Amino acid sequence: MALTNLRTKTPAVLAVVAAGALTLAACGNSGSSTASSASAGDGGEVKVGLITKTETNPFFVKMKEGAESEAKAKGVTLMTASGKFDGDNEGQVTAIENMMAAGVKGIMITPNDSKAIVPALAKARAKGILVIALDTPTEPQTATDALFATDNLKAGELIGQYAKAKMAGKPAKIATLDLAPGISVGKLRHDGFLKGYGIAEGDPSVVCSQDTSGDQAKGQTAMENCLQKAPDINVVYTINEPAALGAYNALKAKGREKDVLIVSVDGGCTGTKAVKSGQIAATSQQYPLKMASQGVDAVVDYAKNGKKASGYTDTGVTLISDQPASGVDAKDTAFGLANCWG
Repeated sequence: MALTNLRTKTPAVLAVVAAGALTLAACGNSGSSTASSASAGDGGEVKVGLITKTETNPFFVKMKEGAESEAKAKGVTLMTASGKFDGDNEGQVTAIENMMAAGVKGIMITPNDSKAIVPALAKARAKGILVIALDTPTEPQTATDALFATDNLKAGELIGQYAKAKMAGKPAKIATLDLAPGISVGKLRHDGFLKGYGIAEGDPSVVCSQDTSGDQAKGQTAMENCLQKAPDINVVYTINEPAALGAYNALKAKGREKDVLIVSVDGGCTGTKAVKSGQIAATSQQYPLKMASQGVDAVVDYAKNGKKASGYTDTGVTLISDQPASGVDAKDTAFGLANCWG
C-alpha cells in the first residue's frame, strides 16, 4: 500500500484530469490519452480498466506506462482514470461505474480510500468483473480478487538490516520519519525497519518519531524537531525519499549531513540519484511498471481463459546502495537507475 504523497514530489508530468474522467484512445494518439489499441480476441474486444490515485505522481505515471505497453502487446483496449487528488474516493467510484458501463473484463485500482471504495468494487465483482488492487490493498484485502504489490514489510526490513550492519555495533540514536497514523504502508515499512534492525517498538534507541506524510518539506521540519530533541541522532529511517531529502537538508543546515546514516524506501529516479550522490545511504526499490503489466496479463487471462487471479503477488523489492554492508545483499545505483521510475 502507498499513498500518492509517498512518492517523489516532482512537477506534474501530466495534466490533472477531472475526477473519474476516463481516457480511451487508439495507439498513437497524442495528448494524455491511453496508448492501447482495441483488438477482437476469441470473445470479442477485451477492455481492461486502470484507476490510479492521481495522474500526476511519477509512481502512477510509470504504472500507467506499464499498463499501456502490456495492453498494446496483448492487443486489448486499456481505459484509464484517476482521482482528481490524493484521497479522492468519489472520483474513483465514478470511474468504476463508467468502466462497468463500458464493459471492461477487469479493473485494476490503487485505492485512494481502502475502506470507502469497497462497496463500489463489490458491485463490479458481482457483475463478473475481475478486480485487482495494485500497490495498495483494500480493507479488507479480500474486497478484491487479487493484489499485485510491493512487500512493504520486507522493504523496511531490508533497510533496517542495512542500517544495523553499517552501524557495526556502534550505539544507535534513531529517528523515524514516518507517514501518518492508521495508514498500512507506513506501519509496514516502519515495523519492517525495526525488525531488520533487531529492535522492538518502544526500544530506547529510537529517540524521536515524527510523521511527515511522505513530504519533503514536512520531512525537513520533522528532522529539525528531532534534532532539537536529540542532537546526537546518528541513524534516520524515512518512509520515502522525499522525506529523506528533507531530513538531509535539515542535517546539512546543522553540518551533520556526513555523519548521519539515512535510509529510505521507494526507488524513484530522484531518490536513486540521491543514493548515488551520497545524500541517502540506501533505499528499497519497488516496481510500479511490473505491478501494472502483470495486472493486465491477469485480466487478459481471465477474459480469454476464464482463469481468475487470486491472493497476493509480490512484485519485488531490491536494496539499492553504492556503500556495501557486510551480509546484506544489494544492487548498485547503476542497476537502480536502470530500473527506477519518475
